[in-house]
Amino acid sequence: MPENGRGSEAPVGSGTPESFETFARASQRRLYRTAYLLCGDPDTARDLTQTTLAKMFQHWRRAGAADHVEAYARTVLTRTYLAERRRRLRDLLAHSRPDPRRAPEHADLRVTLLQALAGLPPRARAMVVLRYWEDQSVESVAELLKCSESTVKSQCSRSLARLRAQLGEAHIYATGS
Repeated sequence: MPENGRGSEAPVGSGTPESFETFARASQRRLYRTAYLLCGDPDTARDLTQTTLAKMFQHWRRAGAADHVEAYARTVLTRTYLAERRRRLRDLLAHSRPDPRRAPEHADLRVTLLQALAGLPPRARAMVVLRYWEDQSVESVAELLKCSESTVKSQCSRSLARLRAQLGEAHIYATGS
């Protein structure tokens, strides 16, 4: 038994370094999956996940005391992604943008969907991923991204219409074997 008299496993919300380690081990894969859906690149997703965990550790006393630590981490992840995208966008404004790559005709549906998601602006992509992949409510997405619920609804509607237009006949690959 450790010197402090407690068991070796601290509860997740206790704000101790041990509880952070427990949280990080338990949520790392889920954070990575969300990060990958947001950015579409495995290396960037790993960096985004590590940055999120570093920020969580830095503020663990406050984060560990939150009612929903997973939601807190998802908020940190999403805001970190959006801030990074804004920084990159400022850097890229001086250069011309290449035409978006077209998906091969017989691409796997997942690859096609990820390419279509990559064509969305970062904030709209975050809304679609949080709303439909993470199955968050309109209210929680609006709160997370600090915007109105009507903005979430309209952006998701426009983004889905854009995805449908881009994907076209991709639904054939989902039903055919």
